[in-house]
Amino acid sequence: MRLEICRQNYNKFFNKMYRETKVNRSINRGWIEVVCGSMFSGKTEELLRRIKRATFANQKIELFKPAIDVRYDEEEVVSHDANSMISTPVHNSAEILLYVNMEEVEVVAIDEVQFFDDGIVDICNKLANSGIRVICAGLDMDYLGQPFACMPKLMAIAEYVTKTHAICVKCGDQAQFSHRLVANSQQVLLGEKDSYEPLCRHCFNEVRKLESK
Repeated sequence: MRLEICRQNYNKFFNKMYRETKVNRSINRGWIEVVCGSMFSGKTEELLRRIKRATFANQKIELFKPAIDVRYDEEEVVSHDANSMISTPVHNSAEILLYVNMEEVEVVAIDEVQFFDDGIVDICNKLANSGIRVICAGLDMDYLGQPFACMPKLMAIAEYVTKTHAICVKCGDQAQFSHRLVANSQQVLLGEKDSYEPLCRHCFNEVRKLESK
């Protein structure tokens, strides 16, 4: 009988502490992280690394990617070096909230965030304001070297911004530009090494000069 009373008291104490933790989380712990850079710079690899660390801490995680990105797999987020993790493909930013339980989820990760509509900025803000850690990874510039879609706004509101770099395939310096190798003027063009190459600023400008002639 006494043991049962102790168990009940413990459960009451644990539930109270759990509720208070959730309340404190919503006040203190929400923030936005942006991992950005060029093609082949390790953005997705860094995203997956952060998710794995959160997994080791037994945190509840939801991973999303745009449904249009089917280069490697329809559901998995896959880095260029073949690391992968199951995700939920969504067609627009608003759909993300349909899958996130604000009372339980502690980390929301979004890959290829530059492909989402402008509403993704408000979605990330809403998640962070609810006490959720939001990790976004995406291209900061398009193939012309211009800011890519929602990325400038996301980087502006984020608490933490990490810029990753590739290696310039022409000179070996740090690369931050994604040079498109195929003739296509659409801003969004899914592709890999057959369609893009990473270049440093100097090599990118030299190539763009030759292409403009």
